Amino acid sequence: MPVVPVPFDPALNSVLDRMPRMEGPAPSLETIPLIREASGAVPTLTVAEAIGAREIDAEERRIPGPDGAPDLEITVLRPRGLTAPVPGLYNIHGGGMISGHRDQDASRLVALVEELGVVAVNVEYRLAPENPDPAPVEDCYAGLAWMSENAAELGVDSRRVVVMGGSAGGGLSAGVALLARDRGGPRLAGQMLLCPMLDDGNTTVSSRQYDGLGTWQRALNLVAWRALLGEKAGDPAADVSIYAAPARATDLSGLPPAFVEAGSAELFRDEDVAYASRIWAAGGQAELHIWNGAFHGFDIFAPDHEVTRAAVATRLSWLRRVLDL
Repeated sequence: MPVVPVPFDPALNSVLDRMPRMEGPAPSLETIPLIREASGAVPTLTVAEAIGAREIDAEERRIPGPDGAPDLEITVLRPRGLTAPVPGLYNIHGGGMISGHRDQDASRLVALVEELGVVAVNVEYRLAPENPDPAPVEDCYAGLAWMSENAAELGVDSRRVVVMGGSAGGGLSAGVALLARDRGGPRLAGQMLLCPMLDDGNTTVSSRQYDGLGTWQRALNLVAWRALLGEKAGDPAADVSIYAAPARATDLSGLPPAFVEAGSAELFRDEDVAYASRIWAAGGQAELHIWNGAFHGFDIFAPDHEVTRAAVATRLSWLRRVLDL
């Protein structure tokens, strides 16, 4: 039986139609520089532009990376005039672990800092294939550990911190939550996984439905996993770290409450549903939202669409609940 994709919402489909197509050779390890160039061409606001006239202060800092690794660059966003510790958000950007920059999430984080009165730390991590696994997830874990250790200076209540990210950032957030559990590290209040990249297997129905369709397609995903994991990518018999590919974890107990979101019309849909289901099976807490007709990263590319407004409101509701706001 042929694999038939779930159709895109008509209004979102028109957004896709207006987006520039990436020309050139098929995705491969050799074309990653072109993938990065295309990613960098997507208009994003700088941190200062995202803040505008809001009562938010931004600080760029360098902090220690993992042992023996380079320092990390972070951006700290704080509500102006903090007088007592507030909850914290630790954000990890997307880009398939092969591209992207923390500033691409500036608008999302500024809006959350303003709405919730929280402090956000936005981390930069090393990219594959130049820095394959475990570099990306270890960078992200080191940044979270630093945030926890320096919570008082940052004005953060260390008992109320959520790790969050979209796409590869969602996958890395899940990996960081597993690392924190297994290393006895920072105790997280929650993990917000937005269309997370979790499974290097690429065997689900949805992973095949979006072969050549949408914003993040099957061919790109296969290249990204190979850049991160090398020849082990997709091999069920290979020794692949659960922190790099959280879908491989056999034990999902003892994790912080999860918020899992995806579109019904994207390749990560089925692995994300499965991850939430397996958290429930282990007795954990997960809140799952699948947005009908939405493609990967719909909120970034269609910020004024009704489904984006619904998704943002739902995220805010969950954050208020897990952070006790």
